[in-house]
Amino acid sequence: MAELSDVFFVDGMRTPFGRAGEKGMYWNTRADDLVVKAIIGLLERNDAVPKDRIDDVAIAATSQTGDQGLTLGRTAAILAGLPMSVPGLAIDRMCAGAMTSVTTMGASIGFGQYDLALAGGVEHMGRHPIGANADPNPRFVAERLVDPGALNMGVTAERIHDRFPHLTKERADRFGMLSQHKAQTAYEAGKFQPDLVSVAVKDAEGAWGLATEDEGRRPETTMEGLASLKTPFRPHGRVTAGTSSPLTDGATVSLLAGGDAVKELGLTPKMRMVSFAFAGVEPEIMGIGPIPATEKALRKAGLTIDDIGLFELNEAFAIQVISLLDHFGIADDDPRVNPWGGAIALGHPLAASGVRLMIQLAAHFAERPDVRYGLTAMCVGLGQGGTVIWENPHFTGKKRKGGQS
Repeated sequence: MAELSDVFFVDGMRTPFGRAGEKGMYWNTRADDLVVKAIIGLLERNDAVPKDRIDDVAIAATSQTGDQGLTLGRTAAILAGLPMSVPGLAIDRMCAGAMTSVTTMGASIGFGQYDLALAGGVEHMGRHPIGANADPNPRFVAERLVDPGALNMGVTAERIHDRFPHLTKERADRFGMLSQHKAQTAYEAGKFQPDLVSVAVKDAEGAWGLATEDEGRRPETTMEGLASLKTPFRPHGRVTAGTSSPLTDGATVSLLAGGDAVKELGLTPKMRMVSFAFAGVEPEIMGIGPIPATEKALRKAGLTIDDIGLFELNEAFAIQVISLLDHFGIADDDPRVNPWGGAIALGHPLAASGVRLMIQLAAHFAERPDVRYGLTAMCVGLGQGGTVIWENPHFTGKKRKGGQS
């Protein structure tokens, strides 16, 4: 009989994230090829893992159509050269797709049914804009189950500002600016590069190049510049392009393992899964979803918010992150939060982003043996939130000199 197991995040890699649309670096690159590149890069870096031992491949996409359709986990596994004996599946929880891939595969490992799994996500928002081929049931609006504005994520962000007037545009602008500055500082220090898989890309003229870094960064961002931006979701609104994640293309993949597989194969895990939770909220203010999800995950882990030493929060919109920080009494510029910036600077390829958060948290853990627990969380379209709590295997219990533990 299978026994319960610890669940370990062994490693994760991602493609550089590209701007969506005709001017973006992936305009002529297929979505499934982005996933394949990430899988190949991850398995090459973890060559102690026999490919035929992988029990399942879960790949998420929000728009499961065209080159993001056809049971992505299975097709990407075949294209990446995994044996035909390795199965796969596709997952959709909009922005939390990759996060759900990880928790679903993690639960299968924890229950003792799987030893090893790949989990990730992809979104080619240039080829597949969010909701492009969707046909929402007319009952949603006719029976007032959901306000029509709930399907526009920018409108839902404006509504958080409405609900919490003390979360001002200036605070959101400052958060967006700092995200850009922190991401650039981390790039210059070589923090992101080890976990990026280069992708061969072809431009409009047919010339080949290499995508090696995230394309959408704007390190020159200033408060003055942000103050002058248009508010596209509402006249005289508060949400701008500078406080929103840009439309993005990219893929992420992680390798998960159970305790026995870690020992048998001599793997060195980067994190241990402690708990996870998803929660629903009104779709009209979907951005507050991570608050109840985080409360739920903390309860399941027997922890409080004060036990969390590092936060990787998806910056779908600045206001969404600030609302969570405000709820838990954490300063907007707390150094524990998104130390290398986030989606406002790097991009948010919807279903891929959850594993990007995990890759970054794992890298922080390696540098921070004084921190025991970290948290990855994100809001989800249609009124949800997701949170995963992780433990640092490098934790020593010693406080950091001159800093917070």
